[in-house]
Amino acid sequence: MKIICIARNYSEHAGEMGAPIYERGSKEAASPSFFLKPDSALLINNKPFFYPEFSNRIEHEVEVVVRIDRVGKCIAEQFSHRYYTHVALGVDFTARDLQSEAKAKGLPWTMSKGFDGSAVLSDFVALEELGGDIQNLSFSLSRNGTTVQSGNTCNMLCSVDRMISYISQFMLLRTGDIIYTGTPSGVGPVEIGDLLEGEIQGRQLLHFHIR
Repeated sequence: MKIICIARNYSEHAGEMGAPIYERGSKEAASPSFFLKPDSALLINNKPFFYPEFSNRIEHEVEVVVRIDRVGKCIAEQFSHRYYTHVALGVDFTARDLQSEAKAKGLPWTMSKGFDGSAVLSDFVALEELGGDIQNLSFSLSRNGTTVQSGNTCNMLCSVDRMISYISQFMLLRTGDIIYTGTPSGVGPVEIGDLLEGEIQGRQLLHFHIR
């Protein structure tokens, strides 16, 4: 199983990170950057996230997650919708201090994204139960009862169907692979003792603590 993560797929988040902001429909937006996390990064069943000793700044990034239902390679965009039926809510935890240090040195930043427990994942829900339109899903994350991130998949720079087609040009997609589709603005640090809760279409899927 692969955990594939799309970077900078919402313009306001790109802006808050000081990254270039691309127009929806542009060549750059249609060719998104992506990275991988190992399966050991998965954190499921609303288990607590244990703050790692190697970082002083862990930040939350809430995302809609798509599960691939069938094997595909070089998928045409118009057929991408055949490759998924369920979505989940996830949190891509980032060790921002490690990432910033690696970026400053021009080095890969896998450590800052791929550490154990860094890919929080809720149960999957049939897309039909959420209205059926993957490009019109509202989602949010709250920290200790206060909403810190909210977005809608309609604001993605690269649509889900496009990203599936694009990724499949480079690597075979297998049944069970999951794609974290990008985070909206509002990313920020978590602290030991925090309670994080996440919703899609008003349906709570995440409820876990930072230990």
